[in-house]
Amino acid sequence: MHTVTVTGVGVVCAIAGDAGAFERALREGRRGVRPCPDGGPPAALLDEEVREALPVLPAGAPDALRRAAERLTRRAPLPLRAAVGVAAEAWIGAGLHIAAVPGDRVGLVVAGSNLTGRHLTDLHDRYANRPAHLPPRAALRLLDTDHVGTISQLLQIRGEGCTVGAASASGNAGLVHGARLVATGEADVCLVVGALADLSAIEERALLNVGAMAPGPVGPPFDETHGGFAYGQGAACVVLESRRSARARGAEVLAELAGWDLRLAANSLTEPDGEAEAATMTRAMSRAGVSPGDVSYVNAHGTGAPLGDAAEAEALRWVLGEAVGGAWVNSTKALTGHCLAAAGVVEAVATVVQMRGGFVHPNPGLAHPADPGLRFAPATGGVRADIGVALSNGFGFGGFNGSVVFRAPA
Repeated sequence: MHTVTVTGVGVVCAIAGDAGAFERALREGRRGVRPCPDGGPPAALLDEEVREALPVLPAGAPDALRRAAERLTRRAPLPLRAAVGVAAEAWIGAGLHIAAVPGDRVGLVVAGSNLTGRHLTDLHDRYANRPAHLPPRAALRLLDTDHVGTISQLLQIRGEGCTVGAASASGNAGLVHGARLVATGEADVCLVVGALADLSAIEERALLNVGAMAPGPVGPPFDETHGGFAYGQGAACVVLESRRSARARGAEVLAELAGWDLRLAANSLTEPDGEAEAATMTRAMSRAGVSPGDVSYVNAHGTGAPLGDAAEAEALRWVLGEAVGGAWVNSTKALTGHCLAAAGVVEAVATVVQMRGGFVHPNPGLAHPADPGLRFAPATGGVRADIGVALSNGFGFGGFNGSVVFRAPA
């Protein structure tokens, strides 16, 4: 089995347009959740200027890559443009545009499903009375797999590729699938992209009706005033690479993805299952070869849903046991909103950024912790922290549970 490392990251969300800005926003505890201008529920949406500019490729991107990205995403829906931008950022950050890996040794996993809800409704509204004018490309754009095809063409990826869906645990499911490809030698490099969710009005209404989305201003995750999640728009990419490949290329290793686990709770509904969450974390830690006392930081799933926050807090207390007071806990969703299918990858980037930067971002607005037994980061200021081992959780409707363990590089 090969050691799985992280050699590149990319992100765009309501608080940042790239990984560098994301680190600054995390340090500041910048909160992207705002009242919606149309009177809808609070959300962390991309600025209109950012939306229109996507995909934004980083400085240093070859001109040919920049032109190809523009061509492939012309008139493309927002989720695809965001995915292309973060994939290119992570690719260049990993140095793959300079020290390349053969295309057939590179894999691609896109985390997310039902990615085209708003695009579908927009097309319906525009072409309902003139269906013959519907662009033929819509047949591809309406497929989630268009993300895989477009990114693979842009970066000339010819290894294994797929989409994975596990509701709000999709990001972690994507990371686990990518890690398995690299660990078993099926790929030397695998890009894991957490795809942006651009919800249609009917999808938003459904999430409100089921009681998951906060209908109005409420407290942040893990606060006694919490009352549901704030929807966040974001996409992210993590480049996973075998340590052998990274060394051969002279690539900088940002972190190791040391352990992972996915587990079902045998439940088709929305209720969380603390036992399944605890089992998932325990198996991920076991795979990484770490004990509860080794964990110095937890990036919690923490959506702000009272039942979900309570179940995760109880699971963390059970898993960490006597060491529960030694691990800092925060929820990146307090800043970015809940990025749904992309959340696990956005939060993996946040975990790696904090690990490398030696800090834990604050929990904005956390005034009355619903579970004072956990060591929550403060509401403002954050803390300096030497993070050697970090746990990042993702749990989703339908009994999906995923945990990944990151370790600082040796």
